[in-house]
Amino acid sequence: MEQPIRKIIHIDMDAFFASVEQRDNPELRGKPVAVGGSKARGVVAAASYEARKYGVHSALASKIAAQRCPQLIFVKARFDVYSAVSRQIREIFYSYTDLVEPLSLDEAYLDVTENKIGMPSASIIAKEIKQRILKETGLTASAGVSFNKFLAKIASDMDKPNGFTLITPDKAEEVVAGLEIEKFHGIGKVTAAKMQSMGILTGADLRQRTEEELVRHFGKVGRYYFRVARAQDEREVQPHRIRKSIGSERTFDTDLTEEDDMLERLLHLSEEVAQDMARLQATAKTVTLKIKYFDFTLNTRSKTYLSEFSSADAIYTIARELLRLPQLPPYPVRLLGISVSSLTYQHDRLREGYQLTLEL
Repeated sequence: MEQPIRKIIHIDMDAFFASVEQRDNPELRGKPVAVGGSKARGVVAAASYEARKYGVHSALASKIAAQRCPQLIFVKARFDVYSAVSRQIREIFYSYTDLVEPLSLDEAYLDVTENKIGMPSASIIAKEIKQRILKETGLTASAGVSFNKFLAKIASDMDKPNGFTLITPDKAEEVVAGLEIEKFHGIGKVTAAKMQSMGILTGADLRQRTEEELVRHFGKVGRYYFRVARAQDEREVQPHRIRKSIGSERTFDTDLTEEDDMLERLLHLSEEVAQDMARLQATAKTVTLKIKYFDFTLNTRSKTYLSEFSSADAIYTIARELLRLPQLPPYPVRLLGISVSSLTYQHDRLREGYQLTLEL
């Protein structure tokens, strides 16, 4: 029996962190905004579309961002707010299908081949989701609709912000053929540069290469490149993508030298990590403390327990111990980060019938 054509939606919030800040502070609307960092130092976590016109983007050094856009407004990140809005948005997704695969706080795949409202049109569902997100959160999202994940992701990027794009089976190969190679989902800057040096500039160029040749140059992932060049992607939407770690980190405007200042930052980081763990219904056994010194030297310290923990108090207690052992940071600290790993999720505990907790 022939399988029905899948109906996949990719929803991507528009400049999510920055848009939340502009929503909550009318004075920021229409202005170039960077979330995270400062004019002196740090890294941009997100940029508004007004800032992007100047070449400001996420992961850009704040100092460079300020040089590119002198009128750039830096605002402090509020991850608890972004997480809360993300939960609102996911509740909208789940009202249509349980096959939701979150990729981050601001984007997800949905398989609506069969859906809770019995709607045969994925396009109508996607447009309705966009309208509900705007009405319930005051934010815009872009949506891509197609018959596989690769094409849905490509589609959502084609008409941002507040866009909608449908790629139908009869147009798929044509769309992929005309796509610049650096716009392929799954092809990063380094790989794109290597492909360009080989004369592979577009999807049409990529399609001219054999699978054997792509595997020889790029390893196993070459098989993926061979398939997507032909608009083929059999990956299913996975509603329970397993995250191996959960973490949060901060770069400081001024290097930290006092233990009390470091402990204060660790407390906030612990609370953020615990909030994410609660949202994901996860517990952990390992805490890793990340320390970056003034000269960018990186040091990590980890500790693993036999029992599980999930509270901010437990995470902070362990992180505090790691900060002091084997010694307090001997040099000024530029960045601190906390991550937890060896994770167990609620659905695993229910299935296996156990629950061990450690509260310090």
